[in-house]
Amino acid sequence: MADESFLLVCDAVPHEVVLTDPGVDVLGVVQVVRRLAGLSLWHSKVLVRQAPVVVLVGVAEEEAVAAVSALRDAGARAEAREQPGV
Repeated sequence: MADESFLLVCDAVPHEVVLTDPGVDVLGVVQVVRRLAGLSLWHSKVLVRQAPVVVLVGVAEEEAVAAVSALRDAGARAEAREQPGV
């Protein structure tokens, strides 16, 4: 029996949300990160201070775009990227 391999193609490429700069209103950005990532206030604050940092990993494109929009509304700079290595 011959070895067979299959390539599975998925339309939903996982994305990650990257916070590049928290901006002026750091507390507002911390609150948004807390809501998006489900972290404690302290962990969210530490994460925001480490910018540039990945906030969400392996999310759908629509969720990533919504998260970037929420972060930008809070005054931060953020971007959605296709997850590398997938």
